[in-house]
Amino acid sequence: MHADWLIPDWPAPAGVRAVFTTRAGGLSVAPYDSMNLGDHVGDLPAKVAANRALLRQALGGRAVFLQQVHGSEVIALDADTEDGLQADACVAKEAGVACAIMVADCLPVLLAMDDGAVVAGAHAGWRGLAGQGGQGVLETVHAAMKADARTLAWLGPCIGPSAFEVGPEVKAAFEASQPEAARLFVLTGAGKYLADLPGLARLRLRALGMTRIYGNDGSDAWCTVRNPSRFFSHRRDAGPSGNGLGTTGRMAACIWRD
Repeated sequence: MHADWLIPDWPAPAGVRAVFTTRAGGLSVAPYDSMNLGDHVGDLPAKVAANRALLRQALGGRAVFLQQVHGSEVIALDADTEDGLQADACVAKEAGVACAIMVADCLPVLLAMDDGAVVAGAHAGWRGLAGQGGQGVLETVHAAMKADARTLAWLGPCIGPSAFEVGPEVKAAFEASQPEAARLFVLTGAGKYLADLPGLARLRLRALGMTRIYGNDGSDAWCTVRNPSRFFSHRRDAGPSGNGLGTTGRMAACIWRD
């Protein structure tokens, strides 16, 4: 593992491993420098393939990459699962097959059963997290892995509460199923709010009976926007004050069984 990558600090069961890649350790050049894992952002395909090969070498297994669409579809992975299947969450039981969730502001959520038999990953942007009628990506993956109160969750880096400005429709989407979500939105003026994405995920997980939740606490150290030398950020790099090229790379949160 590259020294800059994040190893989750959580009481994972024996045989379960996880990592979150950062910008460091790859071969891509600016603006994808250097460990870009996204094959859909304009980077040279050969560089992306080389970076993914470096990740496989570090994992000692195969990371399966999804085509993420901000939805709530979940798929079960095995040794024969191809890259590019459309889903925003995945579950794995076989050793050496890693769930890989790509992000550049959205929240990656990694989950593990307490006996280590099943692991999962979810891509939780606000649309996938809110879902429809209170059923979003976390509810879907929770059901798919047959999670219970002993299941562990780790939240990776994402756009933080000091940077994630949203409109009233986002606030309404969460309040529709959980009125208490209102406290995780701070009015900034002109009808805009700062939203606490990891806080909203914790609220959803607790509603599912999960209390063993680790990782992102909403502080700036976890914020993809606030740490440009370490994290890719779509909102920062593709925005009007960004890198001028309208794009950015992708990092990956991976979880697997040895």
